[in-house]
Amino acid sequence: MKEANKHKILILGGSGFLGAAIYKELCSYFRTFATYNTSKTHLEKNHHFFQYNFEEDDIYEILEIVKPTVIISALRGDFSKQVLVHQHLAEYVLSNKVRLLFLSSANVFDAYSKYPSYEQDKTLSNSIYGHFKIKIENMLLRLPKKQIAILRLPMVFGNQSPRINEILQNIKDKEPIEIFPNLIMNVTTDSKLTQQIHYIINRNKYGVFHLGSTDLVHHDEFIKEIVASFELQQNASYKRVYTTNNDRYLAVLPKFNKLPKHLQCLSQDLLKELNP
Repeated sequence: MKEANKHKILILGGSGFLGAAIYKELCSYFRTFATYNTSKTHLEKNHHFFQYNFEEDDIYEILEIVKPTVIISALRGDFSKQVLVHQHLAEYVLSNKVRLLFLSSANVFDAYSKYPSYEQDKTLSNSIYGHFKIKIENMLLRLPKKQIAILRLPMVFGNQSPRINEILQNIKDKEPIEIFPNLIMNVTTDSKLTQQIHYIINRNKYGVFHLGSTDLVHHDEFIKEIVASFELQQNASYKRVYTTNNDRYLAVLPKFNKLPKHLQCLSQDLLKELNP
């Protein structure tokens, strides 16, 4: 375990919802640094945070200062600029003893709607977002395999997540909540995801991981269960969105690269985490 403490971690996108959650999980165990974009006073005084706008700034400067052993990419924003950043990261990985964990998405499979997707399935997307994630995945999969972990995520919820905040805001504003009755998916929370990332770093795991619940849920039913867990079902109204007449899968299930039992989860476990 002492070896793990030698890790020096750099989180790109550390002021976003997931980046901040990852920082919170890791900072007590490793020397952890992060970047932030928008000005946040509490971060500016923290010497472990670097202001970084990936659309304008050079990542090499921060890499040279931190000299990380593990980089976690949780960036959000302009897709083409992100591709460029990851080209630079790929060059850095090739010439340094550093591991890169990339937060990808179930959308790399959004062209396949008839079944859930597993780690070794071929990626294919109809969306701009999915295409962008595939482009970075393919770039990283050409690097030495022991230095790369691709973490494909389903919908991520959490008490402070944008999705939960939007649901609560809609109810407060008496606006309908959008639900997709034909969408079958799996889910996760920020706290479960950060524990899984911690384990992957600690155990030097690499490859492709599907970090979602091991069961599937219908989007509309799951959202209604969330609303019920907040005891707000009396105040909620819904707008049903049908993108297709048939059931459509957008789920990343683990099959080949499974984590230990205590790090796996069911959708019901996640509902218990979401407290008002």
